Amino acid sequence: MKNVLILGATSDMAQAFAKKFAAEGWSLTLAAMEMDLLVPIASDLKIRADAELQIREFDATKYDTHQALYDSLETKPDAVIAVFGYMGDQIEARTVFAEVKRTIDINFTGMASILGIIANDFEKRGSGTIVAVSSVAGDRGRQSNYIYGSAKAGLTAYLSGLRNRLAKKGVHVMTVKPGFCNTKMTENMDLPAALTASPEQVADAVYKGVQKGSNTIYVLWMWRFIMLVIRHIPECVFKKMGL
Repeated sequence: MKNVLILGATSDMAQAFAKKFAAEGWSLTLAAMEMDLLVPIASDLKIRADAELQIREFDATKYDTHQALYDSLETKPDAVIAVFGYMGDQIEARTVFAEVKRTIDINFTGMASILGIIANDFEKRGSGTIVAVSSVAGDRGRQSNYIYGSAKAGLTAYLSGLRNRLAKKGVHVMTVKPGFCNTKMTENMDLPAALTASPEQVADAVYKGVQKGSNTIYVLWMWRFIMLVIRHIPECVFKKMGL
């Protein structure tokens, strides 16, 4: 039985990943910062999905604990899905650097820390799959979310480099760009239905991508073309737009 390690396992998207992979016969390792939330989630999965699982505490910003966390796993994963993230307040970030730092620490530095440890193990083993949830916000900086977007752009570039490094070692690295998604993180946003995926749609797309060995996936196909257009708007025009 293959094992998948899900980092940030209390989010709506992560729970959809856990259900999907359990349904496909994988055992689960769930890691998250909020153990009071993780324990009932794990108990429910064990009953409803009849899943074999272990749980661990994981804080993306406590970098000095990441190696010990990975070493403590009784079953080393065949795949890892890093789904943790933080969408900060862009307006607050203009004047409060702590908000900038928190956004970058979680979305980029924390990812690079834990995924670097896992990448080294997978490289030695000559196998494994690394999946990380980035964002279309990283495809081009826009005034509405450029702090979050810049952290995700860094993550996308990191994953591209990791993929380039590990491909010849038998390790698959996949970047996921969900676009809008109906989760607790976005529940107060007025999202266009046609451009918004459910957590279950993201989970299905990720599982298919893992099976196919995809490099980068946009969960809803139209986001690939939307962001292609946005990336190619000339800067002299783009800087005058209110995106």
